[in-house]
Amino acid sequence: MALFQRRKVELKTQLSSYATHHLRVFVSSLGRLYQFPGPSAMTVAVIAIALALPTGFYVALKNAQRLSGGWDGATKISLYLAPHVSEQQGLNLSNRLKPHRQIESLRYISQSEALNEFADRSGFGDALNALDNNPLPAVIVITPLIDKEDPQALDRFRHEMERLPEVDIVQLDMQWVKRLLGIMSMVQRGLLVIASLLGVAVILVIGNTIRLDIQNRAREIRVQKLIGATNTFVRRPFLYTGFWYGLFGGIAAWLLVSIGLAFLAGPTSRLAGLYQSNFSLSYLSFGGGLTLLLLSIALGYFGSWLAVGRHLKEIEPGQ
Repeated sequence: MALFQRRKVELKTQLSSYATHHLRVFVSSLGRLYQFPGPSAMTVAVIAIALALPTGFYVALKNAQRLSGGWDGATKISLYLAPHVSEQQGLNLSNRLKPHRQIESLRYISQSEALNEFADRSGFGDALNALDNNPLPAVIVITPLIDKEDPQALDRFRHEMERLPEVDIVQLDMQWVKRLLGIMSMVQRGLLVIASLLGVAVILVIGNTIRLDIQNRAREIRVQKLIGATNTFVRRPFLYTGFWYGLFGGIAAWLLVSIGLAFLAGPTSRLAGLYQSNFSLSYLSFGGGLTLLLLSIALGYFGSWLAVGRHLKEIEPGQ
């Protein structure tokens, strides 16, 4: 029992010493950055710019997707009724279509309503009043309960509506949907490529910074190894330095993106107001910001780990 208690105390002491050492190195590595504020700030600035570019593009893409998703004309299908269809027949067709499982909502526009709307929007009211007959057909405007990112489903629904005897023309512009999805997909892939390249750049920047730090502290490292310090012990402060570079770079990148969006928020809202829209820019979410910080820290730690693993072996006490 006494032996067990002694080992328990020894283990507790070792763990306490291990944690204390990590905390001391963790804080001292931060203090070393403050000892050289100029180079440290430049490194953090380069990391922040490299991370802010793909992050800013990502937020811009999300805003574009939100804008396109909220556009009222994004998923509208217009059923132009045949000339021989009476208003009562059009209303009956509208009532029959309401329970359709793929229709979210619909609106029946009679011939007279269509003429009045066209006259108000076009400004040709006097010319239209001179006509003997109303040339515009009745229309049923449908908002389908189908994801606009599924063009095949929209196309099948269009063919189904075309088979209705009361319907003359079904208007669904599939080309713009396909083009929009193609552009979004291309932008997403391009963003992934840019983010990957800039991520590699961050790793190289931090790796080069740690390499220079190792060279400047070569004499100190030789002394540590001479008195028995392991590579793990010597490596630890450099890994924490990479952690701090990644953390501060991520925070700075988050701030840059937020400042840029705040700078664009006013003009964007005014432009949206000209189109009678209440659209406003959305910022990087808290979860997205935390993801940015974690990725930045991971890149910083990985870059320092690569540099230390390569260059620490080159420094030995006998050299």
